[in-house]
Amino acid sequence: MSFLYKIGSLKCVASLVALSTVLAGCVAAGPQPKDYSDFRAENPKSILVLPVLNNSGAVEAPEFFLSTVSQPFAQRGYYVFPANMVKSLLEDEGMSDPALLYSADTRRLAPIFGCDTALYLTIERWESQYVVIATSTNVTFKYELRSCKSGESLWAHTQQLSYSPQASSSGNPLADLIAQAIIAAIEKGAPNYMPLARQANALAAGTAGQGIPAGPYLPDVYQMDLQQFPAGEASE
Repeated sequence: MSFLYKIGSLKCVASLVALSTVLAGCVAAGPQPKDYSDFRAENPKSILVLPVLNNSGAVEAPEFFLSTVSQPFAQRGYYVFPANMVKSLLEDEGMSDPALLYSADTRRLAPIFGCDTALYLTIERWESQYVVIATSTNVTFKYELRSCKSGESLWAHTQQLSYSPQASSSGNPLADLIAQAIIAAIEKGAPNYMPLARQANALAAGTAGQGIPAGPYLPDVYQMDLQQFPAGEASE
């Protein structure tokens, strides 16, 4: 009986190890790469960053978010039009309202700016949640790159991030609890959105298989990242 019990136990352990290996593989796999066929066929060299469409309740969010977008996309090797110039010209053309601009034909932008692509930005979430002694600051952004020649979508992505500041442990539970409450209250009163926005943009632009391929102003990797950003069938 003891011998059979040991064999059964070993089989159970082996099964659990096999199951954990499968589950670990599933977790590590991550999202499937996007299909970059249309993007690579278009082969854009410039990006026009449009005013932000704000679906959150934070009035100040678009201005803060827009100030963090240009750099990570420029660092991917593309010419990014200066945001202030873009805003001024769109106002002159009567196209300053993001809601109207986003529903208009992207091809209208080509004669004005000479752009290859236009980057549409939507803020879905920009909020800070306070629960007991913890504060969580959350952002969700949507990105879409459309061709200024055809008006078609070349790339789309959703990025969400959360941040919960934590006090370092002092070894004194009561002191740690008080410190955590103070840190949570500070974050609630003045949420630090900017680092989250910068990190979200960097991930959206540069994550292999999810962001955008290297552009012509990154000559060392331009057109040599087909494995990371494949052109072919892929699931979202």
